[in-house]
Amino acid sequence: MLREDHDGWTILSLNRPDKLNALTVDVFRALRAQIELLANDHTVRCVVLRGAGKCFSAGHDLGDIATGEAVPSRGWHSETLRMLERLPQPVIAAVHGHCYTGALEVALACDFIVAADNARFGDTHAKWALTPIWGMSQRLPRRVGVATAKRLMFTADMIDAVEAERIGLAEYVVPLADFEREIAALASRIASQSAFSHRANKRLLAATDGMPLDAGLQWEILENEGHGPDFAERVAGFGGRKG
Repeated sequence: MLREDHDGWTILSLNRPDKLNALTVDVFRALRAQIELLANDHTVRCVVLRGAGKCFSAGHDLGDIATGEAVPSRGWHSETLRMLERLPQPVIAAVHGHCYTGALEVALACDFIVAADNARFGDTHAKWALTPIWGMSQRLPRRVGVATAKRLMFTADMIDAVEAERIGLAEYVVPLADFEREIAALASRIASQSAFSHRANKRLLAATDGMPLDAGLQWEILENEGHGPDFAERVAGFGGRKG
């Protein structure tokens, strides 16, 4: 796992480029260690997760599966992705090239996906007579709808970036030549906003997910976290610019 810190934001890169960043227990262990560090790092206001080399990740390392993985505990991979999902910072999955099955489960645990125009996505559990245990059955239908999730899971079809954007899997698509620049610009824009608001909004969205509208509205009113410690400074700065 590579970590590159910028001004208020951080890039984490899956780093097995010679193996197309195939996911092993060691890769997850390195990811988990970074998640634990970031959870309490108030200097980081946005996180980008991507892959080194030619792609995001080709998915779960089938060689590891075949030989038997030394998983620390039952559900450990899923728990790690839940920790990623619960990071207080906005987390962007920056996907180029392959993003299959286990890799898609990792990307879905991020807040949203931005795709390069050469990205390809797919769920191939059915191709290998497997069922998901990292969250595919829960996050994919929440992202794209139940029927579309069933289509992808039942067919094991690969889809390109344009189709991923159409179904709402990816937020938007960027030409590969512009990908690095766009991800940096996006992360910088997010990092320039209030970390207090990011944390409060993620907690609000997580707490009310699936609630009936009226219950969610009540929660928003009653559990509102108010304004953050940077409120006065930001308002004063805005007034100063106007004047």
